[in-house]
Amino acid sequence: MIKGVNCTPTQALVSLKSASVEQTPVTEKQLVETPLSSMSLSASQSTSENTHTTVLLEEAVHALAIKPNGIYVDATFGRGGHSKRILEQLGAQGRLIAFDRDLSAFESSKTIQDKRFLMVHSHFAAMQARLAELGFNKIDGILMDLGISSPQIDEATRGFSFRYDAPLDMRMDQSSGKTAAEFLADTTEQHLAEVIKNYGEERFAKQIARAIIKERNDGRPISTTGELAKIVASTVTRFEPGQNPATRTFQALRIYVNQELEELALTMPQCLALLAPQGRLAVISFHSLEDRIVKMFVRDQANRDDLPANFPVRAIDLPQPKLKSLGKTIKPSAKEVKANPRSRSAVLRVAERTAVV
Repeated sequence: MIKGVNCTPTQALVSLKSASVEQTPVTEKQLVETPLSSMSLSASQSTSENTHTTVLLEEAVHALAIKPNGIYVDATFGRGGHSKRILEQLGAQGRLIAFDRDLSAFESSKTIQDKRFLMVHSHFAAMQARLAELGFNKIDGILMDLGISSPQIDEATRGFSFRYDAPLDMRMDQSSGKTAAEFLADTTEQHLAEVIKNYGEERFAKQIARAIIKERNDGRPISTTGELAKIVASTVTRFEPGQNPATRTFQALRIYVNQELEELALTMPQCLALLAPQGRLAVISFHSLEDRIVKMFVRDQANRDDLPANFPVRAIDLPQPKLKSLGKTIKPSAKEVKANPRSRSAVLRVAERTAVV
């Protein structure tokens, strides 16, 4: 889901297995270090300046409780809003390592000329391995700003948006992996329906999948965002007021193509292993599927007593929590939502690492 676009209804935790049978496993990217709604628009008509307003900027950086000489990770660099603010609070010996698999984000990072800053072109699921290669084993804070950024959605040629008629790409890392069009070209109707249902929480998933496969089998493969949006619009008969009928299908395909939920599930245990005692984890989510993964992981690590009720064991022998949830979820203020409507669905969760090994 686009960062700031209203989230889909909360349901039970999505089954990652059922929607990932055909997906190619995540592969590690090359490590690079640098010192610091009109669907009639075509890609060539896009007037986007690729601007991006960082969501929950002050709240997220404050949640990290920056130590001047600490070591921090921005797992989702984007356009560097959070990274730049972290650098402002770091001392001369502090370090910041940022990750992003988007080539445009990597190029944007080159504007930061700071010896305390390192940029890594990689998905964050490779975080622990990449940090080990750089010589970092313990981190004082990790920030994750999940979802898709405004520059990605507003750049028509990326194929994320139904507002433009552009190639159906949807890859966050344009240098590798299948595009959404390639996925639609060889998937089965059953698997496509599972993807749309599980990742888009779309009640018309079966009908949409059937219509897409019929179009393909009739010799009309779906290769552009406009073609896909038109098929979905002709199939979905009921949808939320003010929402394009293709919203959930586009979300589902984007999440699947980029393995967003699987990547997040793989990364959370790495964050736990990397954080030093009293290290902070701050995660901004934009829809219920990703937020639930974060919420359940923090809950499970904060409450590790899963023994049966009345089980005869001393309190001292109970598993001790490895994470401590800090306060309630944080949401954008009314002022921020008014200035940046795309921020309205953001949810920030904060946890602190305990000394328990």
